[in-house]
Amino acid sequence: MVDYRVRRRAGYSRNRRTITRFVAQLEYRHNDEWQPIVRFDHDPASDHGHDVTTEGVHMDVYRDGQKERVEEVFPPMPATDAFSFAEEHLKQHAEQYISRFEQWHGIKNP
Repeated sequence: MVDYRVRRRAGYSRNRRTITRFVAQLEYRHNDEWQPIVRFDHDPASDHGHDVTTEGVHMDVYRDGQKERVEEVFPPMPATDAFSFAEEHLKQHAEQYISRFEQWHGIKNP
């Protein structure tokens, strides 16, 4: 939990020391449900997944529960490094993304 209304959620699969897929996202509790704010992911085996080793690290931005856009954050890198990068990025920029989400959803003085 970042605070009572926001949490960072992450999960990963690995093969020995190498991460094979991951998700790291920031979520906001709004209208009694957790909604994504931004999300990083890597799952090259999925039809809807991304491969950070070839496509680069990108962040999905959500608005009203739907993906609003995709922002490229960093060039291709190993998945293990990308997962660490994503978690650190969320820590450093959480307040910016939370403020934007609150503005988009008309949330005042949470």
